Amino acid sequence: MSDIPETVTDPSRQDALEDGQLRGSFVESVEVALDEGDEARVQELVEPLHNADIADLIEQVPPNDRAALAAALGDKLDPEIIAEMDDQVREDLIDILPPERVAQVLGELDTDDAVAIVEDLDESDQRAVLLELDPDDRAAIEEALGYPEESAGRLMQRELIAVPDHWSVGQVIDYLRGGSDEELAEDFYEIFVTDMRHHPIGTIMLSRMLRAPRDRSVRHIMEKEQTLIPVYMDQEEVALRFQKYNLISAAVVDDDERLVGVITVDDIVDIVQQEADEDFRKLTGAEEGGLNERTRDIVRQRLRWLVINLGTAVLASLVIGVFASTIETIVALAILMPIVASLGGNAATQTMAVTVRALATDELTEANTRRTIIKEIRVAVINGVAIAVLIGLGTWAFFQDPKLGAVIALAMVGNIMVAGLAGVLVPMTLDRMEIDPAISSSVFVTMTTDVMGFFLFLGLASVVLL
Repeated sequence: MSDIPETVTDPSRQDALEDGQLRGSFVESVEVALDEGDEARVQELVEPLHNADIADLIEQVPPNDRAALAAALGDKLDPEIIAEMDDQVREDLIDILPPERVAQVLGELDTDDAVAIVEDLDESDQRAVLLELDPDDRAAIEEALGYPEESAGRLMQRELIAVPDHWSVGQVIDYLRGGSDEELAEDFYEIFVTDMRHHPIGTIMLSRMLRAPRDRSVRHIMEKEQTLIPVYMDQEEVALRFQKYNLISAAVVDDDERLVGVITVDDIVDIVQQEADEDFRKLTGAEEGGLNERTRDIVRQRLRWLVINLGTAVLASLVIGVFASTIETIVALAILMPIVASLGGNAATQTMAVTVRALATDELTEANTRRTIIKEIRVAVINGVAIAVLIGLGTWAFFQDPKLGAVIALAMVGNIMVAGLAGVLVPMTLDRMEIDPAISSSVFVTMTTDVMGFFLFLGLASVVLL
């Protein structure tokens, strides 16, 4: 866990930061110092920065300068800086560092941060780094790597405070004061109480512990109600539990319900941001294509969805081709077609974004599915009628053709209703099929609104106008 940064009062730090972000002029100053090989100047510039700001600096300098910056920092390259970095930048930097230096970094981090670094390494690099670690640290990291990716077992840290239920408050306080740094967690918010089988049976907040009489048993002051996290639970579900129950930390238990670790809220903040970013990118087909990803990886990730979109666009074009003679007869249809498709697509995107997020946060369940569908139909009808009146009157006025205005108005109502239903039903169907709706929904929803929009508009035009 990172230290909380102090308020920016140092003038030199104020010169580096603006609204919590590094100034462009400051980054340029560091780049100039690197080009001149002036390591002393680099260290002078970086000295007032918090670890998280230094991590940002390493991300913002050109990739070719990152190795030089790491070398210039030397011993000031704190392990917490590496833990704060973007995954791709950290992976590139660790490739540069020798295994013994990486092992030194891992040994100074909490196990959850150490595991996050090791799991991104190639298998050969993992072996080389693990061999350099202290046996206890190596055993803890190897155990964590045995759990599935993005599970509570990967996310948890093993450094925690647990005491037996027969202890008194005085015994706990003496234990905390007399324990060595190797025995005790560096930072903790609450103390876990366990029975003789090492099952967590309660928790005690530090504030309550300090206010209680020394002779009071911990069993009498502990909170028996607690939220236990199974070690194999997905990290997104863990984050939902923290949000639902307003947790600061939570015990992680194995299959035998024994206490094996703890997850703290600072880790959950990272997970919430990570999951939100991931869902947003998936909705647009960008997937893992962050700013620091390699160009070839970004191309590979995005191209396949562009190819799929090309296929759905061809399908929409085939529908238009069926009504080619109608378009040739009434040229105005070609002018108005994009409006129908565009409005339907926008309406579907609005509904789809809400639905995908509701599925991700467990807000949309079997209990409220029917109510949600009816609600979206009602919203689609109201919005469709409102937009239909506007576009219908506008078309009538522009083309001096009331029938054409009526055709596009009816098509707009129909397509927005289709859009509302598709925005709900497509993500829900994909979710029931155990396909991530964030990845696939946009392709199928866009195809539905385009095809149905063109079919309704051109089909009605053929019937009414010809």
